[in-house]
Amino acid sequence: MHYYTVRVITIILLFILSSCGDSSKKAKAATEKNAKDTVKVDSAKIKELERKKEKENRFVLTEENAIPFLFEYQKEHLEHVVKINTSLGSFVVDLYNQTPYHRANFIYLTKKKYFNNTYFHRVVKNFIIQGGNTDMMSTAKKRDSIGFYLLPPDTKKGLKHDRGVISMPSSDDVANPHKLASPFEFFIVTAKHGAHHLDGKYTAFGRVISGMDVVDKINNVPAGSDEWPLKNVNIISVEIVE
Repeated sequence: MHYYTVRVITIILLFILSSCGDSSKKAKAATEKNAKDTVKVDSAKIKELERKKEKENRFVLTEENAIPFLFEYQKEHLEHVVKINTSLGSFVVDLYNQTPYHRANFIYLTKKKYFNNTYFHRVVKNFIIQGGNTDMMSTAKKRDSIGFYLLPPDTKKGLKHDRGVISMPSSDDVANPHKLASPFEFFIVTAKHGAHHLDGKYTAFGRVISGMDVVDKINNVPAGSDEWPLKNVNIISVEIVE
């Protein structure tokens, strides 16, 4: 009888211990699962907060803030020499301090890497080459990320459109009587004696100081009736020299 009682008690104890072990494992598993779920939730919340913060902090230029922004930017960013690397070679441009907004705009876009992988999309032999645009969606997206704004002309400094001068294009129609210019494009005069009929109409804001032979090479590529080169001339990159 005693032996039978001890055996029963032993079985009961083993059952209890086994149940406790299972419960402990289940509790541990549940705890670990809850912890993982919490981490997932916290991670999702953090990512969502980061996205909201990034959106709130995303700065874009507009018609209202562009000039005040460039006014402050030109005082802190004094760079004025850039190197333009193209699929046909490189040349160097010195940007005028006399046209601070246009210099600041070009430096700002250079630092934003806007000009990288754009084209010289307009070639008029013995007149100008024009760059800063493409037919790619990526260029439009870059413009959207920087903002929509126009630059007012700065044409009363007596700066001339001599050969090698870089200037800012603008439309010449009744819809744009003040000749506001797209900040994303520029043209370089290639005419032997300059293009002085443009003086006072378009903002000259720098000049080529080395590599004019590369500019001439670009100006001599074959172009279609729309003045777009038959073979794309890529602006590989623009880098700040000084």
